[in-house]
Amino acid sequence: MMKAMQEMAQAFEDDVTEALIPFIDSTFRTVSDRDHRAMAGLSMGGMQTFQVTFDHLDTFAYIGGFSGAAGQLMFGNRALDPKTDFHGALADPAAFAKKVHVLWLGVGTDEPANMKAGIEKFHNSLNDAKIEHVFYESPGTNHEWQTWRRDLNDFAPRLFQTTH
Repeated sequence: MMKAMQEMAQAFEDDVTEALIPFIDSTFRTVSDRDHRAMAGLSMGGMQTFQVTFDHLDTFAYIGGFSGAAGQLMFGNRALDPKTDFHGALADPAAFAKKVHVLWLGVGTDEPANMKAGIEKFHNSLNDAKIEHVFYESPGTNHEWQTWRRDLNDFAPRLFQTTH
């Protein structure tokens, strides 16, 4: 089952980077460099966002996870290993900060315990690894649209404001 999940994740990553982005850039007026590209997702889409963007830091400068599945789903019961997880994308905090202008995590305070704990564990692991990021908690909300609307409200104004 894990092999099938990894194959699906790789297929999604390939679709985004090899088909979707080139299609968008060839069809619409875009600024097609990494400093003008963001990806965010909610729930499982948050996990997919982390996987795609951390593998393609040459493509994305803004990354957001709205209740973005992390923790147990990505690392089991262990903490993030910045040297090896995400192919070492987090191994050098200074290099990561030069590439990623905003890394953003959000969670509702009333989300299911395992999900909230996983996202908090990811946040704490990023702190331990000295990876700059924003951690936002939506008060009184669950795994629901109100959480994600508040997440977007905080995340969106941060886009394309910072240049390094």
